[in-house]
Amino acid sequence: MSETAAKEAVQPPTESKDAKPAEGEAPKSAEGETAKKISPAELKKQKAAEKQARRAQQKTTSGPAATPQGPQSKEGAKQQQKGSKQAPKDDKSRPIPTRTKPSQTNIAPPPPQQQSKREAKQDPKQLGLFFGHLYSQPRKHSMVGTSKDVHPAVLALGLQYSSYTICGSTARMVAMLLAFKALIESYHTPKGTSLSRHLIQLLGPQIEYLRDCRPYSISMGNAIRWLKDIIVKTDPSTPEYEAKRDLLEEIDMFIRERVTAADKLIRDVAVTKILPGDVILTYASSSIVEQTLLQAHASGIPFSVIVVDSKPLFEGKTLARKLANAGLKVRYFLITGASHAIKDASKVFLGAHAMMSNGRLYSRVGTALVSMLANAQSLPVIVLCESVKFTEKVALDSIVGNEVAPPEELLSESERYALLHLKPHLPKSHPVTTEETPAEGAKSAPSDVLKWIEASKNLHHLQVLYDVTPAEYIDMVITEYGSLPPSSVPVVHRLSTNI
Repeated sequence: MSETAAKEAVQPPTESKDAKPAEGEAPKSAEGETAKKISPAELKKQKAAEKQARRAQQKTTSGPAATPQGPQSKEGAKQQQKGSKQAPKDDKSRPIPTRTKPSQTNIAPPPPQQQSKREAKQDPKQLGLFFGHLYSQPRKHSMVGTSKDVHPAVLALGLQYSSYTICGSTARMVAMLLAFKALIESYHTPKGTSLSRHLIQLLGPQIEYLRDCRPYSISMGNAIRWLKDIIVKTDPSTPEYEAKRDLLEEIDMFIRERVTAADKLIRDVAVTKILPGDVILTYASSSIVEQTLLQAHASGIPFSVIVVDSKPLFEGKTLARKLANAGLKVRYFLITGASHAIKDASKVFLGAHAMMSNGRLYSRVGTALVSMLANAQSLPVIVLCESVKFTEKVALDSIVGNEVAPPEELLSESERYALLHLKPHLPKSHPVTTEETPAEGAKSAPSDVLKWIEASKNLHHLQVLYDVTPAEYIDMVITEYGSLPPSSVPVVHRLSTNI
């Protein structure tokens, strides 16, 4: 390199020299326009904004983000260099930086593509309004994506749960324990581990699959905790065949004592509450209420029954049919006629999904309405419930904890078919009306009604399965420990769990 070239490399560019303004003169930009003096605080904010803009541009492009080369960016870079050189050295002359509020941020807004992604994640519908948090886990109706460790008996049981083939908290709990019996019978402890440790891990996928098919009931949760406690307490030195035999016997004993014997004791006490000439009103269907009514009829007590029912499951239809086939006089009402049905009743018998620690009844949606109507008519409300359904949880309302069923179950096949003729009356802005016209001869199917509802931004179907009845509307709770007030629920729960 020559001497002259070396001198030129060492010397700063002529532009930076000329950029130094004389006293009393304003600095000039490359285009000859006067530029304002930039403080260090403003320079820092400007750099942060440019950095955020570069990051946002990198996200929108697949390749590496290109640095801005426009005339504005060049001019801004020159102004930044000039401003840094023009910054006064004296701290007293430096302006005090002002703090900005969180809402007054200088970060550049995200590009339109990124905003569209965020809007896509947020569903425009407010799913269920107050019950939106219950839609986090959709119900599984198939075995797709299921763990390979799930036993075939549990797989079949989960599908029966989701299709309501097995319905009712007690029936679901017994069916679950029987499926776990099949799992234990075919179980073999791997080498290098113990039954008490490995079997607990194997129960995890089974429970998770059943919960995905349908949230488990309070009684199922109590049974799962009991079974895990029995497995953990198994002595590791016990031979495998003996440990499996003991576990199967414990499950049989649990079903026999906590369900079969408990139902018999409750049934015997409840029958004594039915007097000749009574009109017993019940809501939906409960296995223990059904057994009580059939036993009272078999013992020769003359009485009649009113069954109040509601959609979409219509469980009361099955109960009314069974009672009528047994020779009982039965009247059947929908929930819309409950205010008229309650006037002819003398007692109200209700089943339970769970009894909360604060004495409130957690049962099928509509139970609270029937209880309040009975209380207005000064009718005794009697709840038949096994202690395995008691819980230490407290429920003040049915919003925080509940179960939401698929909304399409609200409309039956015939109801969807009856709504097909309303398609021409849909608003012009509806997505269905903007679609291409179907081919000639093609007819609308009842499933199209569900698509109309799903495409509507301001319409949503909500199906809640349970509600909470306050303790002041319940007169008596009959358990295998006898008749007691709702306030004694926590005492019985502690007594039953310590056995």
